[in-house]
Amino acid sequence: MMFLAIVHFIQTWKSYNSALRELSLLSDRELADVGINRSDIPRVAWDQATR
Repeated sequence: MMFLAIVHFIQTWKSYNSALRELSLLSDRELADVGINRSDIPRVAWDQATR
C-alpha cells in the first residue's frame, strides 16, 4: 500500500513539473489569453496534475 502511494506521488509530481514547464514557456500575453497570470502557474499546474 505504501509503495502504491509513493508511485502515485511520483506520477503526480512528474505531471506537475511537466505542466509547470509548459506554462512557464508561455508569454504573459498568452497566459492572459487563457485567463491566468504568471503567479498563478504553480497553482494551475498542481490543479492539473491532481486531476
